[in-house]
Amino acid sequence: MGRETFSANGLNLASTSELTRSLSSRTSRRRERLISVAELTQMAWQGIPADLRPIVWQLLLTYLPLPVAQRVTKLHAKRQEYLSMSTLTFSKPLEQLIWHQIVIDVPRTRPGVPLWADPITQKCLERILYLWAIRHPASGYVQGINDLVTPFFQVFLSFYIDGDPATFSPSLLPEDVLSAVEADSFWCLSNLLDGIQMNYIHGQPGIVNSLNKMSELVGRIDRQLSQHLQNEGVEYMQFAFRWMNCLLMRELSVENTIRMWDTYMVGSQAFSQFHLFVCTAFLLTWSRQLLEMDFQGMLMFLQSLPTQDWGDRNIEELMGKAWQLSNTWKDAQSHLGRNTPRRGV
Repeated sequence: MGRETFSANGLNLASTSELTRSLSSRTSRRRERLISVAELTQMAWQGIPADLRPIVWQLLLTYLPLPVAQRVTKLHAKRQEYLSMSTLTFSKPLEQLIWHQIVIDVPRTRPGVPLWADPITQKCLERILYLWAIRHPASGYVQGINDLVTPFFQVFLSFYIDGDPATFSPSLLPEDVLSAVEADSFWCLSNLLDGIQMNYIHGQPGIVNSLNKMSELVGRIDRQLSQHLQNEGVEYMQFAFRWMNCLLMRELSVENTIRMWDTYMVGSQAFSQFHLFVCTAFLLTWSRQLLEMDFQGMLMFLQSLPTQDWGDRNIEELMGKAWQLSNTWKDAQSHLGRNTPRRGV
């Protein structure tokens, strides 16, 4: 590519050699700031600075090793493994049922966002989803997993560019950089889904179990709302299934989701257990409005919640409420419906 410098949408992208020097400098600065697991955890809970987020996420998801000296070797090996796996898999006939659903869902991912409308990004997403599905035959591809790729891809893309990844044209990236973003996104998605795979196997028992717990939690915390939902015939499956399946990504912007995932990265079971309390706190946020609605009004409202103007502060308040619920009710999770916790909310 020589030493040419590209510019698009106000984003500057240097040539490969310049990019390498820039990344080396960025990485050095980040290494100076990342000291311990405890510091990483505190940073994640409070919201990770954007320039550090790619590395911190990879560390907290155990994709990157903590010892600095091992990181380059590990990254190279995992990226090569992904490339080899992709080349081998796509040299064989495709599983048509899986592939057909993926190519239907990919263009629907994050509608209206330029990055996800770009054919190059869509091809990356198709490969990530298909490879994950083939490697996980117990679940295969399930609608909603496509949404879960997008925070990873945007965060890891942000490592290489200045500006908003959502408006960036991936055609401006060197091929090896785009391949690195794709591979890193795949492996981190895999690590995330390993902890919640019960949500995606046949019958999605993990989600069904979470919905039952959520219903009982709301019944104990806000009996008036619980009774109102029951009286109007509103079932949690009708609105909260999507909250569990897509981790609230259909209800929140990617930016909100990324901030929320900063906090989720803190705990090894945050995506599988803490998310239950986040969804419960999320529903309770709208209790006053819901109590004034009938069946149809509630379903319409819950399927199109007014979160368009939500920012980091809203997410932090939601995380705080969920944390309080978790501390109060976590001991009751395994026996909801049988024993009552010692103190209420």
